[in-house]
Amino acid sequence: MPLGAGSDKSAAGDRRPSPAPSARPGRIPWLWLASLAVYAFLYVPLAVVVLFSFNDSLLNAQWVGFTTRWYDKLLHDEALLGAAANSVLIALTSASIATVLGTMAGITMQRWPVGVLRALPGLVLTPVAMPEILLGVSLLIFFRQVLDLTLGLFSILIAHISFSIGFVAIIVRARLAGMDESIFEAARDLGASPWRTFRHITLPLILPGIIAGFLMSFTLSIDDFVITFFVAGVGVSTLPLQIYSMIKVAVSPEVNAVSTLLMALTLTLITLASRLAPDLLRRSA
Repeated sequence: MPLGAGSDKSAAGDRRPSPAPSARPGRIPWLWLASLAVYAFLYVPLAVVVLFSFNDSLLNAQWVGFTTRWYDKLLHDEALLGAAANSVLIALTSASIATVLGTMAGITMQRWPVGVLRALPGLVLTPVAMPEILLGVSLLIFFRQVLDLTLGLFSILIAHISFSIGFVAIIVRARLAGMDESIFEAARDLGASPWRTFRHITLPLILPGIIAGFLMSFTLSIDDFVITFFVAGVGVSTLPLQIYSMIKVAVSPEVNAVSTLLMALTLTLITLASRLAPDLLRRSA
């Protein structure tokens, strides 16, 4: 072998094509500008609502001065506080019940898609895909013409449970679909009963999905207007209905104050969920 032949081959073997650049440098500023424009479109209106909730003027046309009197007025508005209490009560109750029923539906759709249960995904997911106005009208007809039910808080609760179950079932089913079935088979081989398998293995693994489903159900319930408008009845009001009645003439700073508090509640729930989810995932791993 000639001297240097091995080194030439090794040098030739080490020559690898350089990786192609992922993006042209000139396109990066445009990508940043597009992202900033999208986020500004989403969050600047929310910032304006928060800012003008402290505006010392009945009109939102211009900034006059800083004040907190709209929050003080809000805390003494019995009608608005009553509507907010109704919304929170209905949201907590409907989210809790929908989480239990939706979790059961999600597990059933993933584990036992046989026989009559093959139709369960369609039944559960139909309220999710159905337009809200159609669902509101159908529930109104069902409550009045079929059940002869007096519209009120109970009818709102049933309506909110009906459209929240599907969202919880989708999240729980997606969580189960990404798991290894051999874990559950090993538990059964070791003599664990179905209840112990669910309590010690299935439940901890799907707990992040259950919490996410509860938060989504709570948010959808406390934010719903269209379906609640049809099934609320006379003399019963929730926060979205009360806000709608307040903005028929003009958007007052009091409405901005209510929106700011509702936004703060939503952000608090999102923050808690983001902090709890990693811990729950580590415990279930």
